Amino acid sequence: MDRSFLLRDTVEAAERLIGCLLVRKTEQGTIRVRITETEAYKGKEDPASHAFRGMTHRNRHMFGEVGVLYVYLIYGMHYCMNIAAHEPGEAGAVLIRAAEPVEGIGWIRANRPGVPDRSLMDGPGKLAKSLGIDISFDGTDLFQPLSEITIERGDGPPVSIRRTPRIGISRATEKLWRFVAEAADNKQAQS
Repeated sequence: MDRSFLLRDTVEAAERLIGCLLVRKTEQGTIRVRITETEAYKGKEDPASHAFRGMTHRNRHMFGEVGVLYVYLIYGMHYCMNIAAHEPGEAGAVLIRAAEPVEGIGWIRANRPGVPDRSLMDGPGKLAKSLGIDISFDGTDLFQPLSEITIERGDGPPVSIRRTPRIGISRATEKLWRFVAEAADNKQAQS
């Protein structure tokens, strides 16, 4: 997998990321999760996007090189993890909304004590907490081999991918830019 995987229309990239693996390297061990839900946020054509009104210090990674994390805090308590993905000269990022564990479930549980396994990573804030992602990861390049978090191709596409309107937004709600894996054994990504 290389940057060309994400150097395309943000909506197409959001769908292609379903089934890919995020790999988080920690001092305790490796956490590997399969992406099961994404949402696309484009630039100037998308009023729900942080990039809609132009570049700021906060959203600058949406305008930069693809494959870089855009991490921000919402509601003063939850981090959201996005991956810059867009065509050359454009802006955009894919919000990673949910994932399922592949490796390191013990470390994921330690990051979210007392939470049932089915609820560990079934939302963007929960996913970031499960992986130990905070604002310090903003700007992390997923394609740098020595990075604490990287991305890999998965072992094949899910059984099917459902396309729906994005959730948790108040503008551009009609756009079908949310993608959810629907594999027989994947119940957590369903809304």
